[in-house]
Amino acid sequence: MNGTSPNSAPTHTFKQKAKEEFVKAFQLTVYFGTWFCAIAFLGAASLDESPIPLSIFGFALFKAAICAKFMLLAQVAFPIKVNKTDGIVGSLFLESVIYLLVVLGLNYLEAGVHGLIHGKAFLASMAEFGQSNPLRVVAMSIVYWLIVWPYLLLTGMSLMLGSPATLEILFGNKQKTSK
Repeated sequence: MNGTSPNSAPTHTFKQKAKEEFVKAFQLTVYFGTWFCAIAFLGAASLDESPIPLSIFGFALFKAAICAKFMLLAQVAFPIKVNKTDGIVGSLFLESVIYLLVVLGLNYLEAGVHGLIHGKAFLASMAEFGQSNPLRVVAMSIVYWLIVWPYLLLTGMSLMLGSPATLEILFGNKQKTSK
């Protein structure tokens, strides 16, 4: 555990908490960044862009960092809780929808800010998100949910089993055992 009794509050220092939050934000940014860069690459390749502009990857990584921060804020507001009776999937399905709504809301907000930067009205720019096509927004929502869902499952597994056991399940036990 973290060196505390079950009835006492954790004794993490501010520096330890800040480091833990930074590591979580970095890991989530790398996770989202991998997905967003892959989607950007697919989009550029589908449009037969040649050469593929590297700026789309920088934007994808920037967006990943923002999404990671918003995801962490959503986790503060709606902490991930796993109920052993419901299992990981049953416990986290509602949270996955909430986190999807956070990411979707971020995208609408981003569209509004992007419009402001280009001299357009904020609300009108928000309405243009997804090319004002509800079907496109639903399709993007499904993709975003498919990105968030594995992260939540892994987090739930880590909560249920502990980080060392989860890492061992995923990557094996690298320590040599002597018999």
